[in-house]
Amino acid sequence: MPAADRVALVTGGSRGIGFAIARRLAADGFAVAISARDPKGVASAVGRLEKLVPSARFAGAAADARSEMDQKALVDFVDETFERLDVLVNNAGIGDFDSIEKLTPERFRAVVETNLLGPYYATYFAVPLMKKGDGGFIVNVGSLAAVNAFAGGSAYNASKFGLLGFSESSMLDLRHQGIRVAAILPGSVATEFGHSHGDREHSWMLSSDDVAEAVADLIRYPDRAIASRIDLRPSRPPKK
Repeated sequence: MPAADRVALVTGGSRGIGFAIARRLAADGFAVAISARDPKGVASAVGRLEKLVPSARFAGAAADARSEMDQKALVDFVDETFERLDVLVNNAGIGDFDSIEKLTPERFRAVVETNLLGPYYATYFAVPLMKKGDGGFIVNVGSLAAVNAFAGGSAYNASKFGLLGFSESSMLDLRHQGIRVAAILPGSVATEFGHSHGDREHSWMLSSDDVAEAVADLIRYPDRAIASRIDLRPSRPPKK
C-alpha cells in the first residue's frame, strides 16, 4: 500500500507502542490521527510527533476505547479532518493483573471493554469510511497473552484471546471487500505498561520501535497478500 495521501488512525497513540507506530507510519508518508483518553496527553503527543516528523500531517482527539459514542466521534473526526481512512491500528489497551478471587467485576469489565470492545467499536465505525475509499488495513495489536494463559491474568488473557478471535473472524469477513485485517502479538515489550507487574531487567525485551516496524511491514505487503497473525517475540529472552 503506497503511503502517499494515505491516512492512519492509531488508538492509544499518545505514548509507548502507539506513539512509536504513529511516528513510524508518519515517517512512511501517512497522515496520522491518534487518540487516547487524556486530552492533554493527546495534545502533547501531537506536538512531539510534529517535531519528530515535520513533513507529516497529524491530528489528535481524546476518546475512551470503552465508549461506543467516543469511538464513533473519533472516526467522524478523522473523516472530517482527512476525508478518508486507510489504516486503523487498534492499539489502546490496559492491563489489570490479580487472582480471580480479588479481581472485582468492575476491574474485569474495564479490561475487557477496553481491550476487546474498544477494537470492535473502532472497527465497526471505520469499515464504512474505508469502503468509501480504496479499502484499507486494520491491525489489531494484541499480545502473546492471546495464546499463553498465566496466573493472575484472567481479565487480560480473556480480552486478548477474544481480540485474536475477533481479528481472525474480521479478516474473513472483510478480505473480499478490499480490507485486510491482521493481528500482531508482541511478547515482552520494554514500555511503562510492560513493567507494570514488577521491576525486571529489560534489555532483552522488544522495544516499541520493534513493534512499530512490524506494523509498518504488515501494511507494506502487496494487496494480494496478508499475514493475518504475527507472533513477535524477543530473540534472546533469559534462559529459565
